[in-house]
Amino acid sequence: MDEPVKKFLKELTPYPPGKPIEELEREYGVKNSIKLASNENPLGPSPKAIKAIKESLNKINRYPDSKGYYLKNRLAEKFGLPMADIILGNGSDEIIKLATHAFVSPGDEVIIPFPTFLMYEKNAQSFQGKIIKIPLKDFYIDLSSILNAISEKTKIVFLNNPNNPTGTALGINEISYFLQSIPKEVIIVLDEAYIEFATEKNIESTIHLLESCPNLIILRTFSKLYGLAGLRIGYGFASKDIINVLTLLQQPFSTNYIAQVGAIAALNDNKFVKKTLALITEGLKFIYSQLNTMGLQYINTQTNFLMIKTPISSKETHERMLKEGVIIRSMEDFGIKDFIRINIGLPEENERFIRTLKKIL
Repeated sequence: MDEPVKKFLKELTPYPPGKPIEELEREYGVKNSIKLASNENPLGPSPKAIKAIKESLNKINRYPDSKGYYLKNRLAEKFGLPMADIILGNGSDEIIKLATHAFVSPGDEVIIPFPTFLMYEKNAQSFQGKIIKIPLKDFYIDLSSILNAISEKTKIVFLNNPNNPTGTALGINEISYFLQSIPKEVIIVLDEAYIEFATEKNIESTIHLLESCPNLIILRTFSKLYGLAGLRIGYGFASKDIINVLTLLQQPFSTNYIAQVGAIAALNDNKFVKKTLALITEGLKFIYSQLNTMGLQYINTQTNFLMIKTPISSKETHERMLKEGVIIRSMEDFGIKDFIRINIGLPEENERFIRTLKKIL
């Protein structure tokens, strides 16, 4: 008897997550490891979020608000949007899946830059979309080539700005022109997971373009800036019509009660946000100066992470660093064999990374 599993599922490539510290220490027999592989907030969670979560623990016997009214209301206030234009997700990953489910049928084309966040490709594969990869140009997303690749079969274009893993970002004028040039029947999913870290003046969110771009979906997350990666809470902006379609496909209670409570409190923690951004700015200055001294090439970033070119393969660098208790990300899974990626950590973690990198090279 043939296996009941759909044939195309056997061809899917699992997403390669960063190693948890506990797993690394068991596998390599090391202690006191540091993790710089998953672009997490090195300061931990927002203190206001922790306080709010602790005060709410006696209510977890109840189901959460499936509509996320209070969190949506707070997001609407912060971004000046109607609540009807907001969707919450179990991480922004869920919204990526919902969008692909809603708009991609077997054989439809999905355009993605390459390399970029791997979940775009994985979700397109899951719904049997035909993936069109457009190579980056000098580590930047090549909008003109993406525009030229759009056909009658194109249903979704995924953009990550700033882009993961490169850390490069496109200016608002470039993106605005691109959005105006796209056929209205093509959905643009614009992932702004790292937009709060961007420092160049011409790099900004596209929220103000939503009204003129009814085919635009913007993704955001609480995982990076607010330090709530473990709660899996993300959100998105789009027209009311698109939000209604995505909501129809969403499981009830997909964002849990604790995540909603923590996210509301985190949005009010301006002190923590400022502290995080200052830490990243100072950490990048230190890492840049050390890499310049070492003569190593790197990609200037608009995020809390950066890519570094190493004289040995990224896989070998990754393995050597792991044995020293420093968890980084090899870019081999992204098709870049001579680069590693690290996120900025605490000052002592940044110093240990540089010290270890010098040792293993």
